[in-house]
Amino acid sequence: MTDIRADISYSDNKEAGFSDYIALLKPRVMSLVVFTALVGLIVAPGALHPIEALAAIIFIALGGGASGALNMWWDADIDSVMKRTAKRPVPAGKIDAREAMSLGFALSGISVIMLWLATNALAGALLAFTIFFYAVIYTMWLKRATPQNIVIGGAAGAFPPMIGWVAVTGSISIEACLMFMLIFMWTPPHFWALALFMKSDYHKANVPMLTVTHGRKATRTHILVYTVALIPFALAAGFTSIGGPVYLALALVLNAMFLQGAWAIWRRSESQAEADGYAVEKRVFRFSLAYLFLHFGAFLVEAALSRVTVYADFAAMFKILELF
Repeated sequence: MTDIRADISYSDNKEAGFSDYIALLKPRVMSLVVFTALVGLIVAPGALHPIEALAAIIFIALGGGASGALNMWWDADIDSVMKRTAKRPVPAGKIDAREAMSLGFALSGISVIMLWLATNALAGALLAFTIFFYAVIYTMWLKRATPQNIVIGGAAGAFPPMIGWVAVTGSISIEACLMFMLIFMWTPPHFWALALFMKSDYHKANVPMLTVTHGRKATRTHILVYTVALIPFALAAGFTSIGGPVYLALALVLNAMFLQGAWAIWRRSESQAEADGYAVEKRVFRFSLAYLFLHFGAFLVEAALSRVTVYADFAAMFKILELF
């Protein structure tokens, strides 16, 4: 396979538009980064000035976009042979690989420095490590070296809520760690469910995804095992300051449904999956997206209820004082 990073260059008949530069930053991934970072920021004890909070989210988003650009630069060779990634800006020849690299490095520097100035040094350092982890540890090394690429590499996507929390508090707590672990343990079953019905792409690109190196039966077992391992972390968060009865009730339902889906995947044979076009695997993959967003949405609900309770307590206290 030739090195497409050297072969693909900008051409006049494939002029890049604004949407291509947005695509270079992986907006779908960025939306998850922004949402979970925002949740981490909102549920953290204390508060930032609204301008500081907005700046923090913008720079965390830029850091996520920088990671995406660096990933597309380095992975252009395998993106070009995978059906779901062949139309990305670099393999499609709309954006020069070196331009993607330059943009990625520039946004990395800007986002880290500005987050540090807007909030604190630890938040900036965590963002810098997240970009390095995704671009170097995952993209340049793990993705092509081991079928555990998704397991270890999932840490990159798990840092944003921790960064949001640290931006407010300046420290790491059990709540931040549990939000991290929720995403970290969710990532493998989420992506392996996708890999089950996208196996041919990884074969063509010679990416050692678990489906390629160990087969689909082993992948199904791994999905079940990691789903079981995920549940304690998801439920444990409900017993911390960011949890509560609403979160716990929702988490119990969502985790029971996720476990049921993982169990259904594990029980299926390849002939059954091929017969219905991997309907169960696709359904579990779609559900896994809702699973994560609903958990973090529940954190927001608990934070809102907590603030309402505090305001109500203050109002009651003032009424009592008026009596005197």
